[in-house]
Amino acid sequence: MSSNNNFSSFDDENESKLMRKAKESPFVPIGMAGCAAVVAFGLSRLKSRGNTKMSVHLIHMRVGAQGFIVGAMTLGVIYSMYKEYSAHKDLGKDSK
Repeated sequence: MSSNNNFSSFDDENESKLMRKAKESPFVPIGMAGCAAVVAFGLSRLKSRGNTKMSVHLIHMRVGAQGFIVGAMTLGVIYSMYKEYSAHKDLGKDSK
């Protein structure tokens, strides 16, 4: 019985850590989901690619996925900079 409690507490610790990291940087899970969506869309379009070579199709899929991740990272950096700037701005108001 005690070993089952250890496993459940281990799962709870991992879930809380994942949720904490997602709250700290919300654009990371968004980027991962977008990358998975682009790959899933590319794989679904694989049979209907027409005369396009397989390598070209895979390169387009890779560029789309990378573009989504770079965009999510950029938005995440802008978001964190905004949070940091607004936190410093709020601290300056309190000291007056």
